[in-house]
Amino acid sequence: MNNSMRIVLAADVFPPLRSSGAVLLKDLSLEILRQGYEVTVLVSSSELDGPWQLESFEGVEVLRLKAPRTKDVGYVRRALAELWMPVAMWRNLQRSPLRSRQWDGVVWYSPTIFLGLLAWALKRRSRCRGYLVLRDIFPEWALDMGLMRRGLPYLFFKAVERFQYRVADVIGVQTHSAVAYFDNWARRPGRRVEVLQNWLADAPVRHCSISVANSSLAGRRIFVYAGNMGVAQGLDLLLDLAEVLRHRSDMGFLFVGRGSEAVRLRDAAARRGLMNVQFYDEIDPAEIPALYAQCHVGLVALDPRHRTHNIPGKFLSYMWAGLPALASVNPGNDLVSVIRQAGVGRACEDRSVTSLQQGAEELLKMIEVDGAGVRTRCRQLAADLFSPEAAVRQIVAGLQA
Repeated sequence: MNNSMRIVLAADVFPPLRSSGAVLLKDLSLEILRQGYEVTVLVSSSELDGPWQLESFEGVEVLRLKAPRTKDVGYVRRALAELWMPVAMWRNLQRSPLRSRQWDGVVWYSPTIFLGLLAWALKRRSRCRGYLVLRDIFPEWALDMGLMRRGLPYLFFKAVERFQYRVADVIGVQTHSAVAYFDNWARRPGRRVEVLQNWLADAPVRHCSISVANSSLAGRRIFVYAGNMGVAQGLDLLLDLAEVLRHRSDMGFLFVGRGSEAVRLRDAAARRGLMNVQFYDEIDPAEIPALYAQCHVGLVALDPRHRTHNIPGKFLSYMWAGLPALASVNPGNDLVSVIRQAGVGRACEDRSVTSLQQGAEELLKMIEVDGAGVRTRCRQLAADLFSPEAAVRQIVAGLQA
């Protein structure tokens, strides 16, 4: 194979959706194109009137395929919709102008775990290799969080998970800690598991609808959290941090995003009377660089019950913006060593607000003494480890093996 190879990328998110996954897939598909390969994105869409819609996104061929709605619905309805999603996508692909298209490699992105069936069908028709980009290990993380028990739903999701892995020739996980989970899977000939670092392209600073200078946090050093506010993040600890630092008139905490915990967290901050905290609804991803340009430290939080490990996409966006990170993560998470070795923030594994407070105050001193150096180290780390260029080279190598 050479740079004329055709790659198909299957996913359930893509712009204009406002999610970290959509941004990652946009950056990946554009980089595949930039490196000289042909790329087609197959993405599920519940908004279409017809079975398919073929369009161009900044030069990338995108085929949107009608499928059931899986976002912002109940758990049972979502599970049924995701189960049917790959079937609907395949059926509507057969009605599209690309029904006879052959590809040289299939790449699919998880979450969701349900695209394995579509990947299997694409691989079988094109007789090519497949690369699974695995960003979290579900349902294991839901079990760790207490969101699921070892009953019939868990067994069902495990069966779907195992099928997805059987379809893959190469699985790219986020961290070294996750490789051991696939020891048995990788023993089969022709299979390989490897660390595929998360990626994010550098983005220009443009307009932002949020103005910190015109908010109640004006004049403070801003600690920002932008992204999903769900159970998996354990954001109550960050409110605890804001509370113990409420006497510091030079420090403010900014939360931007949506999620199942967003309303509860807003209410909790109001009940506590936290005048150093401000919440905003989700903004367009294109506005994020301009938001971060008004901030000083990026916040990362993962619930300590996690036993699987990942490096959140928001951490990458902080690095590109030159913001050091203050992270509270589950013990043993690879993010701890990344932050400490690169000198790009403080990481805590003990779920202690005292440790976080110490880290926050140390970061402010670091910025005062070596602000330019911190920004340089952050951006250098993003360029070295988390670039789309490196991710595409690694994925293509896996498809060509």
